[in-house]
Amino acid sequence: MPTLLILMIVAAMAFAFWSAGRAAAERAEHLGRDACRAAGVQWLDQTVHASGLRLHRGEDGRLGFERSFRFEYSYDGSDRHIGKLVLRGERLVSFVGPTRAANVIELH
Repeated sequence: MPTLLILMIVAAMAFAFWSAGRAAAERAEHLGRDACRAAGVQWLDQTVHASGLRLHRGEDGRLGFERSFRFEYSYDGSDRHIGKLVLRGERLVSFVGPTRAANVIELH
């Protein structure tokens, strides 16, 4: 009987880890899409890719996960650039990617 209880606890922990990872990926997807829309660039592949996971001690002293994601975007449809973002829980702590498009003035 104790073996079944241990197995159930391990399964619950695995499910919680997977569920938190999916929630973080959905949040990263939302942030990447919104950043591309605000910058006026094309968000490529319509997804983000997990690129890193590490333990991080929060401000309250508790251990948590810091998850890194990458996504791709294009200014004109023929180029590809990589954007990166880092989440600690639901909080965005780092972002590298498209910024608001600057007005370009052509001189003739």
